Amino acid sequence: MAVVALPSPHHHCGEAQKTTSTSTSTRRWLPWTQWLGEMWSPMPVVLWHGLGDSAYSEYMNHAKEELEAMYPGIYVHIIALKETETEDRSATLFGNVNEQLEAVHEQLRAIPELRHGFDAIGFSQGGQFLRGYVERFNTPAVRNLITFGSQHMGITDLPICGPDDKLCKTVHRALQSNVYSDLVQSTIVIAQYFRDTRSVEQFEQYKQHNTFLYDINNEGPLKNVQYKRNLASLNKFVMVRFNQDETVVPSESAWFRAYEDPDKHRWNQTTPVPLRESEIYLNDWLGLAQLDRRGALEFHTCDGIHMHISPECKAMTIAKYVGRPRTGEWLQVWTKHASHCPHFMVAGVFIGAILWGAWLFQRRVRRQDAAAIQVTEQMSMKY
Repeated sequence: MAVVALPSPHHHCGEAQKTTSTSTSTRRWLPWTQWLGEMWSPMPVVLWHGLGDSAYSEYMNHAKEELEAMYPGIYVHIIALKETETEDRSATLFGNVNEQLEAVHEQLRAIPELRHGFDAIGFSQGGQFLRGYVERFNTPAVRNLITFGSQHMGITDLPICGPDDKLCKTVHRALQSNVYSDLVQSTIVIAQYFRDTRSVEQFEQYKQHNTFLYDINNEGPLKNVQYKRNLASLNKFVMVRFNQDETVVPSESAWFRAYEDPDKHRWNQTTPVPLRESEIYLNDWLGLAQLDRRGALEFHTCDGIHMHISPECKAMTIAKYVGRPRTGEWLQVWTKHASHCPHFMVAGVFIGAILWGAWLFQRRVRRQDAAAIQVTEQMSMKY
């Protein structure tokens, strides 16, 4: 048995590659045939549902079944914070998002099928939570991150509650009292990505007391370089906005757009600032500009209201960025390095020759075994 180690995409010709220790749950010795099978199978997918939904809902299970039908053999995991549908739905409204992210990190680390990485799809608030996972942990690593109608730059107004939605109305009452109090910031999920730009005073409260969005957007005076490094490591960051979205205010938050900060000289609360004109991009606090320069940022618009993902929308997003085997990216890495470093080409040809020879040898052994069994059966019949 052997372990094949491919070079990091960030490794340059002539550099000594750093090695890091890994946990026993992620460092496994695999037969080369099993390793090849995993490399050629579809990349696993992780789904995180949105506000008011549950990992056990019909909607999420239908999404899982669709992916399994589209890509036979794919492994799909739906993130669940609680063990029952009612409790998991409640966790989208009440809870500490930072603690939830810690729990999700432990959950994903414990799944063997995800050890080589996965694609991630976030529905509504599940999108910015998965982005938070990438920035803070990313072990196992996300290849492509796809977010649908997510609140990457927060919200400045609350979503409308249904006439019989008592939980939603309870949340509204709590937020109207004091959205940036310590109690609300540690217990009400929406409050933790509520970015209030409606007044200088409220925006100052956001900067001082918000416990989640302010941090993962690297808006503080001290920037977390790990957040930028991890997000910039994505192969693709796909952001989907719904053109009739009235749930997310502003709906352009799905594209990292936000109303202008009220402490700026020109204050605009009618038109969100485009991402490429914002401080978060111009100063590259999160690596978004770095992703954009290499063509890894994707912006899509889907027709319909919030979270109405039509077949056309799925074809434009999920079918395009999910399901490809991981070999595609690894072969791209080899090609890239081979163009600059001849020894990578030689190593690639050498490893390929070994694997091909091993496959031929194994096939020959199996044929010999089959022939021996056949001869033994014929002899036993004679006697």
